[in-house]
Amino acid sequence: MTTKRGLITDSFKVVKKARKRVKREKTPSPPPQQQETETLTLREEELQKLRQFDLDWRFGPCTGISRLQRWERAKLHGLSPPEEIRYLLLQTNTDSEYNQSLWSEYPL
Repeated sequence: MTTKRGLITDSFKVVKKARKRVKREKTPSPPPQQQETETLTLREEELQKLRQFDLDWRFGPCTGISRLQRWERAKLHGLSPPEEIRYLLLQTNTDSEYNQSLWSEYPL
């Protein structure tokens, strides 16, 4: 003998809420955004390349040493780091934002 399972609506009254229809005015869509690379300045592009170098683990860890030291260490071990990075680092050797790695602000 099977018992029929009742629905929850058998025990409780169904209450449907009335929907309020509010007419919204359409706002014009914003103009399409320019691509991010077009709006970056030369400095921002260079720093972005250096951050990508920091995040590339093929060249070893980057904590505790400068970017140029890391580049030279990778070259010494035959890992062929990008020459563009070395050139960038040599051109901006006085700017600490260029010389120090992405993780330099964090304690070891």
